[in-house]
Amino acid sequence: MLDAPSFLRNIGLNAMEYEAVRGVNISKEKAERLGAFARENDVVLSLHAPYYINLSAVENEKVESSVKRLVDSLKATQWMGGYVVVFHPGYYLEWGIKEAVSRVIHGINMVWDRFGEVSNVKNVWLGPETTGKTKQVGSVEDVIEICSNVEKCRPVVDWAHLHARSLGRFPQDMGDVVKVIEAFEKRLGKEAINPLHTHFSKIEYTRGGEKEHHTLDENYGPDFRLVCEAYREVGVSAVIISESPILERDALKMKGICEEICGML
Repeated sequence: MLDAPSFLRNIGLNAMEYEAVRGVNISKEKAERLGAFARENDVVLSLHAPYYINLSAVENEKVESSVKRLVDSLKATQWMGGYVVVFHPGYYLEWGIKEAVSRVIHGINMVWDRFGEVSNVKNVWLGPETTGKTKQVGSVEDVIEICSNVEKCRPVVDWAHLHARSLGRFPQDMGDVVKVIEAFEKRLGKEAINPLHTHFSKIEYTRGGEKEHHTLDENYGPDFRLVCEAYREVGVSAVIISESPILERDALKMKGICEEICGML
């Protein structure tokens, strides 16, 4: 794991998302060493928090466990010099959209209360991610509402998830992607999308949304070229994390597509 930054630099990539999806099990010493190697190799670090987070849970103990996992994620990210903790906020459950989002906001405020004063946290953000299942908190509007009401919170856009939760209706063209980026900028300000932290892969879905991530060569949506064209149209700086089953191989393909469309990366 510690040699990952040099490996990425050697193959031409410059971003890495540390996967803590099964739990935050990295020591401070190891996280600091990873961060040092990342800086030496000009690799931007982020961290994906555990999947077992549900800030809108009915049971208080599940909310408390979720808060702790996010606090642990923030600590690890700060140790390694990463800039954002990516997480899935929760589920609508019996609450409905408005109440579920409100509970997520309350949960994030609990995270900052436990972690320390927001004003003392430098360069680390919480990043609620757009999610792929229709029962999950994580539509574009959900993420905007969360980030509008919490300090040090920036959107994370998984374009495959949006494709899946729309049952393939999004995006139809570049303009659809542009509208999402512009909505984040208009409602949250330029700082929230500078850079815009994003995930991409092809994806398979069912009536409930996300089923499985796929490679770029497989016959699923969305079309990555539409995303790159939108980045060029808006002029946004983006960090793109591959969610493909063949991570770095498809990451290099994405880089090539962006270089072709934008002229540079």
